[in-house]
Amino acid sequence: MNFEIPQKIESARLILRMFREDDWRGMHAHYSNPECTRFTLGCQLSEGESWRMTATLAGHWLLRGYGPYALEEKASGAMIGTAGLWHPVDFPEREIKWALNPEFWGRGYASEAARAIQAMAKVAYPALPPISFIHRDNQPSIRVALSVGAVLESEMDFRGGRFQVFRHPG
Repeated sequence: MNFEIPQKIESARLILRMFREDDWRGMHAHYSNPECTRFTLGCQLSEGESWRMTATLAGHWLLRGYGPYALEEKASGAMIGTAGLWHPVDFPEREIKWALNPEFWGRGYASEAARAIQAMAKVAYPALPPISFIHRDNQPSIRVALSVGAVLESEMDFRGGRFQVFRHPG
């Protein structure tokens, strides 16, 4: 299969790569935490559900030709979460997403990954910079979007909540 974006990119501290089967355990650290899923899924996931969600992230590549990456910390080799391009059928357009295991919050990894994805997306999709689609009460994600230069563009009702569209720089 020919993908529209590179299957692997790197930043100073991260390797952004395709998912492997054992990555579901790292993603379970995120999906099983109610604080992590409060604004996205609205509930914690079981191990089986985390495996299926990780398979969804990996499968997005086959359906769209691009997708989110597994984030691997270079120093430790730990799988710390995901970030990348994401466009479920009911989203307004392609977005840059990020989701980190809570033990890695506050280290600048989400911003670092988002900047790497912005640079890659400028090359792959120069005509339309991606968005980030964030629940308006999700202040940590809003801070990440603003820190990487995304600008609030609009707000809309979505899946029973109020979401904001942040446009990344082109």
